[in-house]
Amino acid sequence: MAERQEQAAPDAVMTRIGQGVMLHHAGDREEARGRFLALWAEIGQDGDPLHRCTLAHYMADTQDDPDAELAWDLRALTAAEELTDDRLAAHEGAPAVRALYPSLHLNLAADYVRLDRPDAARTHLRRARTAADCLADDGYGEGVRAAIGRLERRLAQEGGEDPPGEPWGAPRRA
Repeated sequence: MAERQEQAAPDAVMTRIGQGVMLHHAGDREEARGRFLALWAEIGQDGDPLHRCTLAHYMADTQDDPDAELAWDLRALTAAEELTDDRLAAHEGAPAVRALYPSLHLNLAADYVRLDRPDAARTHLRRARTAADCLADDGYGEGVRAAIGRLERRLAQEGGEDPPGEPWGAPRRA
C-alpha cells in the first residue's frame, strides 16, 4: 500500500522542472535558467536519471551559447542512457525510454547544425530518424518526425544534396 502511495504521490522535482518550463514558455528565459541551475545543483550529476534527463533537456533550451546548449543536450542523452522503463513507469505519464531518443538526437543534430558541424548533425539526425519508429502516430510523434524531416531538408540544401523525401510530412501540432 505504501509503495502504491509513493508512486501516486507527485514528483516534486518534476513539478519544479515543469514550473521552469512554464516560465520559459512564458518568455522568462533568465528566471527559468536560474531555477533550472539551482535544481541541477540540488539533484547533482549523480541524481535520478529521469530528473537529470528532463532537466538537462529543458535547460538546453534556455541557453544563449550553442556550445552550452550542446553540453546540456549531451547531459540529457547521457542520463537517458541510464534510465530504465521501470523508473519511467513510476512516473505517471512518462513515455518508454526508447521514446525519448528521437527528440534527444534531434536536439543534438540541431545543436551541431548551429555549430557548423554537419557530419555530427547528420549522425544524430540518422539516429533520430531510426529511433522515431517507436513514436506513436499522435501529435507528438508527428511533430518530432516533421522536425526531423525539416532538418534533413535543411542539411541537404546546405550540403548541395537533393533533399530527402519525407514519408510522414506531418506539420508540428501546437
